Amino acid sequence: MFMEVVVALVVVLMSLKVYMTVTSGNCSSTRSMAGKTVIVTGATAGIGKETARDLLRRGARVIMACRNLEKAARVAGELRADVGDVGELVVRHLDTSVLESVRAFAKEVLDAEKAIHVLINNAGILGPKERRVTADDLELTMATNHFGHFLLTNLLLGRLKESAPSRIVNVSSLAHKWPREQCLSDLAMTSKYSSMHAYSVSKLCNVLFTRELADRLAGTGVTATSLHPGCVKTDIGSDRWNLLMYLAFCVMFFVVKNAESGAQTTIYLAVSEEVEGVSGSYFADCKEAPTNTLVNRKDLATGLWQTSVKAVGLQQHETHC
Repeated sequence: MFMEVVVALVVVLMSLKVYMTVTSGNCSSTRSMAGKTVIVTGATAGIGKETARDLLRRGARVIMACRNLEKAARVAGELRADVGDVGELVVRHLDTSVLESVRAFAKEVLDAEKAIHVLINNAGILGPKERRVTADDLELTMATNHFGHFLLTNLLLGRLKESAPSRIVNVSSLAHKWPREQCLSDLAMTSKYSSMHAYSVSKLCNVLFTRELADRLAGTGVTATSLHPGCVKTDIGSDRWNLLMYLAFCVMFFVVKNAESGAQTTIYLAVSEEVEGVSGSYFADCKEAPTNTLVNRKDLATGLWQTSVKAVGLQQHETHC
């Protein structure tokens, strides 16, 4: 009886694996990105690394915006060895949890780059077990996953407009569907905190930010989209894995994507001709997908924008939309 149960479980899991493989989105576009400049935040591992690899292979000038420069240099060497003599690769320091770092990175890029064609806001963390506050008095997960990218996008918007048609791609998550409206009233996570709660709220902010950004950029030639990469095995949160989590992953192996597969929707939104001019939409598996119903609330999107402006100290001369 025990063996029959095991066999049945294996059959179910293998069927799930086949289903996930068949239905998983894949970017089929062969579009060259030669002559295009692309910024990828958090490009040293996981989805960001595979996104950078693909865009470099397409001939793009890829700017790896990374917190750990030593690790970034090693990854850049790996990508260059793998891809060969095609495209350009630039490594720059960026810690999206530190507003000063965001401003310094933006200044370096604006001083050095005449054009920015694609901005991929990919960097993200599953925060610590205990609530932490940054030097800017922002909750760490929100600072890293939302506020830093909000500031970065605004600082680079002028150059993105000058480079139109251009694209902004925000990596969110299915987890954005979990929070309720009241969660947006406590972005500092003072009344309720858990690493997953902070993460899911930050991912909802990614999608709301995308919708508001799309409205503000209408007619400029700059589009903004967001996405769920799928259930992907990456390094995020790996520092806190325990035996139970590893056992869970052994089961989840049959349904999770690897980083290359997980990067497909990001790549699709960055390069595909099919989404030229598409703005404000949320994607999963390289096709439009439904969102948390809160995303349709214009008042919430606008309110988040205004809250974010205050949180990052966005100045009038830094505003381009």
